[in-house]
Amino acid sequence: MAFVTGSSRLNLAEPTAEQQVRYDELIERRAAREPLQHLTGTAAFRYRELAVGPGVFVPRPETEVMVGWILDRIADVQNPLVVDLCTGSGAIAGAVATERPDSTVHAVELSPEAVAWARRNLAGTGAILHEGDIDGCLPELDGRVDAVISNPPYIPLTAWESVTAEVRDHDPALALWSGDDGLDEIKVVAATAGRLLVPGGWFACEHADVQGESAPAVFAATGHFAEVRDHQDLSARNRFVTGRRV
Repeated sequence: MAFVTGSSRLNLAEPTAEQQVRYDELIERRAAREPLQHLTGTAAFRYRELAVGPGVFVPRPETEVMVGWILDRIADVQNPLVVDLCTGSGAIAGAVATERPDSTVHAVELSPEAVAWARRNLAGTGAILHEGDIDGCLPELDGRVDAVISNPPYIPLTAWESVTAEVRDHDPALALWSGDDGLDEIKVVAATAGRLLVPGGWFACEHADVQGESAPAVFAATGHFAEVRDHQDLSARNRFVTGRRV
């Protein structure tokens, strides 16, 4: 109701007849499992409010923990060079660029629909957006990047029935599914991070809670990284893997 009337949740205004109709329509859509963020057109992520809607993955609070981890790793790096792979809405790239205004941030996204949302969300942040596949991206930055961060598609195709309707029916398939075991795109992230990172540079990559062993194994198997370890999210579930380029 606060969204519909444009008032504070602590001081709700009495809705007009037109606003009441609009409110009832939104309630029906939410009851049909349409994401709340699609109804309001916004999603909060760290210190920013992002524009979201059909065609782009809605950023999750769990990803904020991973962003904070990377920011801590590059805290003492002057003018860090950071690459966000599979940027989607631009949530990660925008957060890093905003919280580290001295950084240079590149964001890569394949989906044209998501790129349109990312362009909107990254406007004014200084982040540089690239439309295309992460495989082979940004060769001019090989061996120069201080941090690579990614929230790639990672849901196993075998997990289709267990995914909530809000995600399965409304987030774009390209942002969700990644082969039978969910590791197809994570393997590309591992190879790309190994190519881009400067020796001593850090990566962080989100994964499904069932990939707490398999995702770190992907990065360890490349031979490019040391200190590979897994981290839990706000719900104490395995959620992202990190490591350092040797």
